[in-house]
Amino acid sequence: MLIILNNLESHYEIEQLTRMFTKDISVVHGTKKECLPADTADFLYVTNEEDVTVELNFNGIKFTESFAADTDTDRMYLDICASAYKMYTKAFGRKLAWGMLTGVRPVRLMRSFYAKYGDIDTVCGILKDRYFVSDEKIKLCRDIFTLQKGIIDSGDEKDYSLYISVPFCPTRCSYCSFVSVGSTGASGLMGEYVDKLCEEIRYTARTAEKAGLKLKTIYIGGGTPTAVSADQLRQIMQTVKENFDLSQVLEYTVEAGRPDCTTREKLQVIKELGADRVSVNPQTFSDEVLRAIGRKHSHQDFVECYNMAREIGFKTINTDLIAGLPLDTVEGFERSLKGCIELGAENITVHTLTLKRASNIVVNREDNYYSDVSGMLEKCSMLADAGYVPYYMYRQKSTLQSLENVGYSQIGHENLYNIYIMEEIQTIISCGAGGVTKVAGPHGELKRIYNYKYPTEYVKDFDTILRRKDEVINVCQQFGFLKG
Repeated sequence: MLIILNNLESHYEIEQLTRMFTKDISVVHGTKKECLPADTADFLYVTNEEDVTVELNFNGIKFTESFAADTDTDRMYLDICASAYKMYTKAFGRKLAWGMLTGVRPVRLMRSFYAKYGDIDTVCGILKDRYFVSDEKIKLCRDIFTLQKGIIDSGDEKDYSLYISVPFCPTRCSYCSFVSVGSTGASGLMGEYVDKLCEEIRYTARTAEKAGLKLKTIYIGGGTPTAVSADQLRQIMQTVKENFDLSQVLEYTVEAGRPDCTTREKLQVIKELGADRVSVNPQTFSDEVLRAIGRKHSHQDFVECYNMAREIGFKTINTDLIAGLPLDTVEGFERSLKGCIELGAENITVHTLTLKRASNIVVNREDNYYSDVSGMLEKCSMLADAGYVPYYMYRQKSTLQSLENVGYSQIGHENLYNIYIMEEIQTIISCGAGGVTKVAGPHGELKRIYNYKYPTEYVKDFDTILRRKDEVINVCQQFGFLKG
């Protein structure tokens, strides 16, 4: 699809919308329609002159619409996208569940509209009439907004969460695009990395104290934190315990996501040193699907790992499932959902497969290869029947059918960190490779401070990491959290 724009500076919004219908896109600026070669195939032509004209030529059929140009640029781009969306739905013969919303945080958008209009019914009407969001997704968004509101309103602007990155995994799953290093043969790097990570944790504790921030949640993620040895895991968590006041922490999570590297000893270390929540992730209950995505464990391995975590006494256990995995079916996904419910997991997070360029999964398939994914997500109604409620959600640009990832929880077991990080309403200070610190201001400001992405870079230039941490204090002064 060729997108041609005249007298328009930005193409981001219309390009992202178009990508939800077709991936083969190119964009040009300033070319008049009459200058196009006669054999130009499918194209979207948008020109902003006395009026705005949007024209779609697709498979020999022409759609066109004109409207008065708006001095409000944001409103004009919204109208352009609305016209294009309506044309695309006719040309491609399908509507999208999230309408023309391209953003990754629909609940945050709902919250911003609520702050402006003060009425949730008005906000839902905007999503339906202006953005063409389906009734089903509006309800999902509203349910999550309603649950989150009390949690967000009870927070303080000086609250923060601590994220600790352990970017190692036993193997790389085919769908994964996260920064991670295979733990096999990386023991030397892992040891040096853990030493530096502990130094950064100690430095972060002093920095947060100087900035006047109050720690509320801790999340150790990856990679797979349990890919390191039990002694290294103890070293990390002991450093946390010695440098932070855990008595004031509302929630402490460690990802123990891979059954093939999570032992009873490691789970006992996690529990002993203060974490009350772990994530043990099956992704699917099908051994065939597990093999297809490069997982080296079986469904039975997951069950045994989950039962160990339950016996050790964690307050909350999360299980992740992915809808749309290769070789999976609607019936298979339903069995996985039912299995997590029967195990009694307090959190069940349902991800929709995302085809990312940095992953190894084979993506050169026809779209209908993944057509079952929406049917899989429909099975999540089982969770409501079992007493689970949706409590956080996000979308990704390359997610199948532009769908969503949703965390479901038993009442009282919502993962606060997931809400804070996805809604970007609390400061998150990150330690470790790939970490991004986000200092949240009192009026929606967000300042990002980046660590090096890869463990080798992180270790090599570690002094730079510590210098960047000092920026947290500077930003807190700018936001008025800290005087002087």
